Amino acid sequence: MSRNLWCLLLIAGLLASCGEGPDTTETNDDDQNLQPAATATDATFPEKIAAGTIYEVNIRQHTPEGTINAFAEDLPRLQEMGIKMLWIMPVQTIGTKNRKGSLGSYYSIRDYREVNPEFGNLDDFKSLVDKAHELGMYVILDWVPNHTAWDHPWITEHKDYYAQNEAGEVIYEADWTDIALLDHTNPATRAAMIDDMKYWVTEADIDGFRCDHAGHEIPLYFWEEATSVIDPLKDLFWLAEWDGARMHLEFDATYAWELLHLTEDVAKGEHNADDLDEWIRKDLQEYGQAPIRLTMITNHDENSWAGTLNERYGESQKAFATFVFTAYGVPMLYSGQEAGLDKRLRFFEKDTIDWSDPNQLQPFYTQLVQFRLDNEAVWGGLYGGMPVRINDNANVYAFKREKNGNTVIGILNFSATSQSADLTDSSINGTYTDYFTGEEYTLESDGSLELGPWEYLLFAR
Repeated sequence: MSRNLWCLLLIAGLLASCGEGPDTTETNDDDQNLQPAATATDATFPEKIAAGTIYEVNIRQHTPEGTINAFAEDLPRLQEMGIKMLWIMPVQTIGTKNRKGSLGSYYSIRDYREVNPEFGNLDDFKSLVDKAHELGMYVILDWVPNHTAWDHPWITEHKDYYAQNEAGEVIYEADWTDIALLDHTNPATRAAMIDDMKYWVTEADIDGFRCDHAGHEIPLYFWEEATSVIDPLKDLFWLAEWDGARMHLEFDATYAWELLHLTEDVAKGEHNADDLDEWIRKDLQEYGQAPIRLTMITNHDENSWAGTLNERYGESQKAFATFVFTAYGVPMLYSGQEAGLDKRLRFFEKDTIDWSDPNQLQPFYTQLVQFRLDNEAVWGGLYGGMPVRINDNANVYAFKREKNGNTVIGILNFSATSQSADLTDSSINGTYTDYFTGEEYTLESDGSLELGPWEYLLFAR
């Protein structure tokens, strides 16, 4: 399945470069002409999401009702935007013992197989998955393997499933007093967890998992066992909430956490475009090009605990959104981000998203989603082109990505002052039309292109 696909892709690329098979693609010195093994007719994950955008769904806050069925009414809008995958935050029952707030955390799960009655029931969730599939979208479920609620039946029936101190007491971590830490060195814990994961694939026909704290107190051999048991059921997408190359032995995608925090630092003027370029180059050296890296500028944790996009990025939000959608990886949108969500949603209470979109951001984000779908050069992993920087101004990040005759050029000013792009690649010389404004620009490696504060340009040919 997808774990083995990484190795197959690298082997296929080596064979093609050695002339041991037919090569019908254009030569590209930047990406060494590496080609994915799968074709459009036999696509599997991660290819099926390489061009897409992942949308994180906060069921509780997405609608005034806060239910699965109410969210389902929004599917046509998301499909029209071009969203390809829905990541549903945990829908299971939430523990009451040691609960935080009046509603508790989605990540304090009392029963892995029960749907939170505040959200609906299993039939509602299955209907949501079916509707999403009908609209051409995939659904992955947020999975919490690290811990359970204190009133999960395992606490009394299988105490040996849990991590314990020397006194034999089940433990928790840091200030996460509402959860009990599991012990995955116990084979019985792993077997029970895998059985519950299988349930959602066989009963609800989900397309994969976003795995919470995937490398935190969880041995990699758990994921080896999980994928070996669950992958034969259907083609699945595995997303790890973890930043580490070793995770790609079992996962299709990992979080680019460092990039998220680096963009925040650039927005504050503490780092610059040179640092962004260095991060991408080092990430490619560490991971290679095949793994899918999830890129974002917000999610449920960042919004609730670190601040809104306006708080963290201010006027630079669109520039950084353009960057994470086009320069590297596969991007994610969080519920309400496309409507300019401008409040920290309370994590343990009902706090409905304001969808009034006062700054009319949905058309902008729709353009970004569609641009990815239309331009192969910016797809994720081996399915897109290698990003190459084409300027030398420390405050401007200009890049070129090429794939199968499609070229994308992005030029972004990551500063609050006007800057000259200082382009260095003569191969891009010519006249282009900016994707967002329709305005024509002449790009010249020895010319001068002036950018306003936080200005961003995007060209495709």
